[in-house]
Amino acid sequence: MFRVRHIAFSISTVFSSAALAHGLDYEHIAVHGHQTRLLGQALSASEGVIGQGEIAQRPLLRTGEVLELVPGMVVTQHSGSGKANQYFLRGFNLDHGTDFQTSLEGMPLNMRTHGHGQAYTDLNFIVPEFIGNIQYRKGAYHADQGDFATAGSARFFLTSALPSMLSLQLGQDNYQRAVVSHHLALDDATLSVGLEATGYDGPWTDIDEGIRKYNGLVRYNRATDSGQFNLTLMAYDNRWQSADQIPQRAVDQGLIDKLGSLDTTLGGESDRYSLSLNWQWYDWAISAYAIESNLDLFSNFTYYLNDPIQGDQFKQVDKRRIWGGDISRHAFTSLFGKEWAHEVGAQLRYDDIGEVALYNTKARQVLSPVRVDSVDELSSALYWQSELLLTNRLTLSTGVRYDYFDVSVDSDLVQNSGDASDDLLSFNASLSYSLTPSLEGYMNAGQSFHSNDARGATIQLDPVTGDRAEPVDLLVRGDGMEIGLRYFDSKSLNLSVAVWTLELDSELLFVGDAGNTEASRGSRRYGVEAAAYYWLNNRLSLDMEVALSHSRFRGQEAGEGDRIDGSLPVVASAGFTWQANDNISSSLRIRHFGKRLLDSRGEVRSEPLTVMNLSLTYALQAWQFKLEVLNLLNSDDHDIDYLYESRLPGEPPEGVEDIHYHPIEPRTLRLGATYHF
Repeated sequence: MFRVRHIAFSISTVFSSAALAHGLDYEHIAVHGHQTRLLGQALSASEGVIGQGEIAQRPLLRTGEVLELVPGMVVTQHSGSGKANQYFLRGFNLDHGTDFQTSLEGMPLNMRTHGHGQAYTDLNFIVPEFIGNIQYRKGAYHADQGDFATAGSARFFLTSALPSMLSLQLGQDNYQRAVVSHHLALDDATLSVGLEATGYDGPWTDIDEGIRKYNGLVRYNRATDSGQFNLTLMAYDNRWQSADQIPQRAVDQGLIDKLGSLDTTLGGESDRYSLSLNWQWYDWAISAYAIESNLDLFSNFTYYLNDPIQGDQFKQVDKRRIWGGDISRHAFTSLFGKEWAHEVGAQLRYDDIGEVALYNTKARQVLSPVRVDSVDELSSALYWQSELLLTNRLTLSTGVRYDYFDVSVDSDLVQNSGDASDDLLSFNASLSYSLTPSLEGYMNAGQSFHSNDARGATIQLDPVTGDRAEPVDLLVRGDGMEIGLRYFDSKSLNLSVAVWTLELDSELLFVGDAGNTEASRGSRRYGVEAAAYYWLNNRLSLDMEVALSHSRFRGQEAGEGDRIDGSLPVVASAGFTWQANDNISSSLRIRHFGKRLLDSRGEVRSEPLTVMNLSLTYALQAWQFKLEVLNLLNSDDHDIDYLYESRLPGEPPEGVEDIHYHPIEPRTLRLGATYHF
């Protein structure tokens, strides 16, 4: 029988006898993705599924940290809680999402040609309780992966029916969070409604973050004889103040403390609205979406370096609408008597960016524009992926993908207006071999790419200096290879190991903070990853994940070394989960991020970061009470470090090169209560 590759779930259902005694049909379902058998289903050792069971157990300081469930992924923050997180994976400082593709119910989350940075990925609109599962892939070995999937991808899927629940959470620093959701059964369909409201002031000594975040979700899901149909409406609004990164010397000199700020008027506001449709009809899968997204962001990284009078605060603006969709079909045939499966698909995306801009500001008041643009960006793709069962143990997977991009930039500086287009043909191939019923080996090779900011593809003059600027390629090629092993025993152990390598033609990116482009050389990365999940019994489990990487630029550049700024060579995490009895459970987790390279010569490195989180849960009938202790040991390590020049009042005009950092938040306690109805 042909092995159709799909994602399955290990589902444990627990019935509350007390609830049934009171006539309540109460049921708790926990989906544990790490207990999913992916042998015969995955193309590589470095892909997997994360279920709601793991997400519910994980103590989270920020929503974006759900991505740290992807083995080897690091999620940090260098600014206010309303801004997209900073991500690291496979030797990449992914900034806010470059080279890692994310989507939700088929909607792309990476923002092209964004006001703050290419592939900007803000996950603040996702409610963890509403996630059904996350499917992740590291590397690019699937033809349906496109832009930004160089290091990998994560696909978020919502639950088909939201849980009927009311949850309240309170914590230190005026943390308040409420979540309510309910689903109604309508014959063979369900209608779900969910709301989230969050407020938080943060631990900072001279500002209150003043977060006011609201999320809304309405979802209609219907099962039919031919498949499934769902329609999802989402809304998100957020406003906040920011405690941005600070220079080490300002703390050493006593100008501010380690939780202080040099500019107390930073922050922003953001909103997102979307409507998405997904329809599975026999062998066809169809999705379509419409998104409106807006961001106003105020930052100040260099203080008085560029403007010693007014200061260097700036505002970044991004206002856009996105339309698009995918269509694909699965088919099964034979080749020389061998079973052969195919997936053929087409993808379309159009970004109508009404304003993407950079302004000089002071205390959030606009002083002058640096660059103001409107952009139209259209991409289309065709792909084909096949799997040929060569023997009962050996499967060959091959794929091809064609991408075409067309952009049009209308700039306030006429020389930077223009049109550009580019296309790429990408291939992938994988072999998987079943060594035993519990052990499978993989060999993978694939091509990928990331797009550059459209403004970088048409630029002629630097908007700050007026100097001549060189345009960059719109699409940048990546080539990756991987070998790996996966061992799975659903009763005790899930183990995977992968050795990988990845080359990029160029790490060319548009620098949104400066309004111009910065070219770098090609790069080469390689590393090894291991993940192990061990269930001692039904009540006790352990897990450990380790990722080691080596990152270097290729070629020479005058005055520079070959190290890649911001690359992270060591990531490790471990967890311990104990179900003491039917009512009490606990989870203890530790994360360690090694020293990060901060300059191209490798002469300056950050200090490592180690943080431990704890959660304790008590369940009683339909009630659940949870205590979370984040940063349990009260570490004062840094969330992130950068090395660059900035200027404080009284310092030389050329500024001072210094480490600028954002501290992790001190130990904080949060207590929550959830009622299921």
